[in-house]
Amino acid sequence: MITIVGMILRLVFLLCLVAFNNWAAVVRLNVGERQDVESRREFGSAGPYERITAKALFTVDPKLPANQNIRDIALAPTNEDGLVEFSADVYVLKPSNPAKGNGTVLYEVSNRGGRGAVNMFDQGAGASNEFGDAFLLERGYTLVWMGWQFDVPTRPGLLRLTTPTIKGITGTVRSEFVPQKKVTSFLLSDREHIPYEVADVADKSAQLTVRDKPEGKRRTIPRSSWKFSDPSHVEMSNGFEPGKLYDVVYIAKDPAVVGLGMAATRDLISFFKYGGNETSLLGDQRQHIKQAIGFGTSQSGRFLRTFLYYNFNGDEKGRKVFDGVWAHVGGGGRGSFNHRFAQASRDGHRMLNTFYPTDMFPFTEQDQTDPETGLTDGLLSHIGKPELRPKIFYTNGSYEYWGRVASLIHTSIDGKKDVDPGADSRIYFLAGTQHGPGSFPPGRATVTQKGPNVNDYRFHMRALLVGMTDWLKEGKQPPASSFPRIDKDQLVAAGALQFPKIPGVKLPDSPLVAYRAEFGPDFATKGIVTVDPPQVGKAFPTLLPQVDRDGNETSGLRSPELQVPLGTYTGWNLRSAEIGAPSELYDMVGSWIPFAKTKASRQRSADPRLSVEERYQGREDYMKKIHVAATDLVKKGYLLETDISKIVSRAEAQWSWIDRME
Repeated sequence: MITIVGMILRLVFLLCLVAFNNWAAVVRLNVGERQDVESRREFGSAGPYERITAKALFTVDPKLPANQNIRDIALAPTNEDGLVEFSADVYVLKPSNPAKGNGTVLYEVSNRGGRGAVNMFDQGAGASNEFGDAFLLERGYTLVWMGWQFDVPTRPGLLRLTTPTIKGITGTVRSEFVPQKKVTSFLLSDREHIPYEVADVADKSAQLTVRDKPEGKRRTIPRSSWKFSDPSHVEMSNGFEPGKLYDVVYIAKDPAVVGLGMAATRDLISFFKYGGNETSLLGDQRQHIKQAIGFGTSQSGRFLRTFLYYNFNGDEKGRKVFDGVWAHVGGGGRGSFNHRFAQASRDGHRMLNTFYPTDMFPFTEQDQTDPETGLTDGLLSHIGKPELRPKIFYTNGSYEYWGRVASLIHTSIDGKKDVDPGADSRIYFLAGTQHGPGSFPPGRATVTQKGPNVNDYRFHMRALLVGMTDWLKEGKQPPASSFPRIDKDQLVAAGALQFPKIPGVKLPDSPLVAYRAEFGPDFATKGIVTVDPPQVGKAFPTLLPQVDRDGNETSGLRSPELQVPLGTYTGWNLRSAEIGAPSELYDMVGSWIPFAKTKASRQRSADPRLSVEERYQGREDYMKKIHVAATDLVKKGYLLETDISKIVSRAEAQWSWIDRME
């Protein structure tokens, strides 16, 4: 009897030990390089930093409830313990003395394998000065990046996820291509990513179509006129015309388990906060980590919206992962991050990556019911436990309202009412901006009809990061939400936009519109696409920020240079005639249309906007108004006082540029 009891107890112990190991999703961190940053340079009170590159080895138990949200996890190959194995590249910048850090992990969701957070927050960062003014390091953040995407391009330095594939499974894949010049072949992926290869290059059922506009009718190109030159490329001897939208639909095989990128993100941050089997990377750093912020730009912002929607913010033990989440310029979208044959790079713009599963209901945090489908859902509805909900920032610029349906995150489904964010969320509209920060002097127009937008919104980003950090550490409320509202006539239909008639400037034919799209009966429940291109239904109403008589937006966070303007700052720009479709939006680029220098030159060109000399008494008057505007934004928490001098210097450079105009 004693022997039997002992055997039972030993078996229970072994089962518990296995269960413990299964919880530990980060199995090991293989450090590739560990070195001091800039010869142990002192970064403010945080002191020296060190740089670590590593390979994180993960396992997940496909049977655990927390992993059931990973599409196809039950089909993934497993090891002898029944666990799914995968790995990811990791890059860390951390204080050498962890006690001097600010206790906050700032995890940037890598955008297509890159690392952009330093350039986003550190003024002057670049090739010749990696950290610029070292804003992030001097404030003591532990900066973390990881490869979560399996198909990033093969260029050196990109972070990658290595994930298992499911052998023997085939499925429908669509590859869209919009050439900017006439070419005879294209790669079956977006922006040089690794494509899903064609299962059979001789497959006669594969179909190639072309159309002139996103909503235009698809015309089938005869199979005899084109071919797969290899499993990754399409070739047509007559050539693909610029400004046309081409789609090839084919059968691929052996899909990757794409959703493991979200599981890896969850488990790496859980490891940083709570520990695991492997401790050598961080040493005593972990006891100083108190909170983690997930930050993502564009694709990565949409990743975070999807991460929340699929309830990945609780780890395998049900503990909170991110304390704060910041989805930047993600618009109203989610993305192809967790379904079979998902192409994570595909986003959604007027003339790039159209009709992929990106801009799909729901859009708001709160539950809404779609009257067309009867479906009730919300972005945060699946998180369940209130304690797993993070503090959230949503930041979008002008381009996201024109090109990424951003209005849908704060309006009702019928587009008639405002929908405010929850108490633990903020929405900020960066008025007068393009997708990425603008730079000065202005760049030349090459593929667009006007030069790009010069408005640099990064000064706002720095203040908001401080606001998010203080919110998490001290409970201090961040600045109030600031976004265009329907009830204040700040958010309107495209036809109600009061844009001035500036000579030589034409509005785009249409902003991006989100449509109800059906990818087949198993897509919503199993993540399996069987209908592609999708069946397209009724559009959701897309609204735009209203503008003043200069064409500048009237709501949101209006930077000093927008409040005291030297031109019109738009979130849109038209494609040049050379690349085709010249009445359509160019992806992600805005415009800067300077004012005339004098009244006489304005009148000669019939520009309805007042000239610079009609607005300001001179340089001193202009600079004083810039300083007043910046100071007011500091009081409201939307700028940092330490950045005022930089903002003033930038404005002075713009005045000098205008002053040199004929």
